[in-house]
Amino acid sequence: MEFRTIVPIPKTTKSITYHSQILSIGSCFAVNMAQKFSYYKIPVTVNPFGILFHPLAIENVLSRAIEHAPYEAEDFFLHNELWHSFDFHSDMSKPSLEEAVHLANIQQTALYNALQKADFCFITLGTAWVYIYNSTDKIVANCHKVPQQHFSKRLLSVEEIGESLTHIITLLKKVNKDLQCVFTISPVRHLKDGFLENQVSKAHLLVALYSVLSSEECTYFPAYELLLDELRDYRFYANDMVHPSEMAIDYIWERLVETYIDKATQADMKQVDAIQKGLQHRPFNPKTESYQQFQIQLRQKIEVFKKKYPHIEI
Repeated sequence: MEFRTIVPIPKTTKSITYHSQILSIGSCFAVNMAQKFSYYKIPVTVNPFGILFHPLAIENVLSRAIEHAPYEAEDFFLHNELWHSFDFHSDMSKPSLEEAVHLANIQQTALYNALQKADFCFITLGTAWVYIYNSTDKIVANCHKVPQQHFSKRLLSVEEIGESLTHIITLLKKVNKDLQCVFTISPVRHLKDGFLENQVSKAHLLVALYSVLSSEECTYFPAYELLLDELRDYRFYANDMVHPSEMAIDYIWERLVETYIDKATQADMKQVDAIQKGLQHRPFNPKTESYQQFQIQLRQKIEVFKKKYPHIEI
């Protein structure tokens, strides 16, 4: 008997290998998947501007990078002793304006370079709720703990999201026509918006994305459905009951590997896993003969991998 429904995911024709370049951008779930790519030493660039939760924020940084629109002093403001921009995450905030502007332009160049080289771009959408800074009537990527009374909140319409996603795809293809776009909906529950509001938000993202996928050359990876429909249990959530647990992330990653990574590369990933565990191993006594032999075998594994993939740092 089967006690759960398995989400079917068709395997893609274009596969990820150790010669692929990955760009992962969007919500915190984009970081979860990028950390997996990084662990297995598959080249990945993740969120050059920090976590971005909604599609308009993603569209904005991509647009500015591709159009080479540099960041300037007027793009920043001082709050709580740090210079912030409403275009990106607080990870980008700095104590001096010069540092903040410089970092933003460094990251913009990094994003553009990553786009040019990328074979796959994973775009993870977190929410359809946005905050608008009342003084400028501008939708922000992050509020940076500016008092709430300075913002209005609204739900992006399905049409607005669809237009944004279509523009994102157009931008990506403009700079890299061979780029494979992979969209996901983050399984993270945005319960601070409210239970109903979170569901409506995800629904807007799904409906908009569904219409875009039917007309564009992109794929959809069902991370949201894997957690909500297949795993369906609070034991697959972290202690905050909002984010997926490590076990859930591992399972979703396994399904992503089955879908996008070929068998030969999966075999090499197992070798990297063995190397990573070996590098993390801490012996009780490093002077024992058995540990010295372990170190020799570990170096041999690294040499074999580097001979096959000299461009990979390990």
